[in-house]
Amino acid sequence: MKEILRRALTGAVYIILLLSAVFLNSDAFDFLFMAFGLACLYEYKKLVHLKGYYIFMAYLALWWLFIYFINDKILINLLLSITLVVDFALLYFLFSKKNKPFNTTKKFVIGLFYVGGGCIFLTMIPYQENEFAKILIMGIFILIWVNDTFAYLVGRSLGRTKLYSAVSPKKTIEGSIGGFIFALIAAYIISEFETLISPMQWIILSTIIVITGSLGDLIESKLKRVAGVKDSGAILPGHGGMLDRLDSLIFAAPFAYLILYIFNYVS
Repeated sequence: MKEILRRALTGAVYIILLLSAVFLNSDAFDFLFMAFGLACLYEYKKLVHLKGYYIFMAYLALWWLFIYFINDKILINLLLSITLVVDFALLYFLFSKKNKPFNTTKKFVIGLFYVGGGCIFLTMIPYQENEFAKILIMGIFILIWVNDTFAYLVGRSLGRTKLYSAVSPKKTIEGSIGGFIFALIAAYIISEFETLISPMQWIILSTIIVITGSLGDLIESKLKRVAGVKDSGAILPGHGGMLDRLDSLIFAAPFAYLILYIFNYVS
């Protein structure tokens, strides 16, 4: 009971901080996710035993350039392409039976684009049509939370078939299906409040977010399993580290950005 209360209190503080940043102003949101990115990178460094602080400087330089200075679509698409290539390489790592450790260069590149690129595109998502789309980004957060929550609840109640026991023994196929169904329902409800994209586009976006978010969670679980640790950190009582909290979001963000870009292009 005490553990549930601690998790609930930590989760409430996290959500209040996030809501405050989103609805205060865009600068507060930008700097919150810059800080979240630094915290995630710190935990990633510990997980893979990456030495030095160059990755922080590279991340801050990339974040500052792409959030405040670079508007050129070619450069943004280049960053997106590199980030997606790294993410697909991590998917290969996830399903590979080999647990060969990354060399220093790979650790740096993966951290910079998997964590850093994910946080950058998460920060860029709400800037639609020269406005800060508060409901759009909150909708994406809600889809992740709904999927995670109902995957856990349905899996705990009805789960029988393991999803990927070699990496995450507690996750079940039934839980994943339950999380997906409730995320689709949430997407339809959100579409009533945010009309930048159509209800059908919300359903498509929800599907992409649920699939890639779930894969992101499994990738971080694989990194922790290889490192031999339960949590990436202890900054959030009852929830582990910041990377544990944001693993789904930062992996899903580039894919969400891509699908929103396609929606804008075809509409």
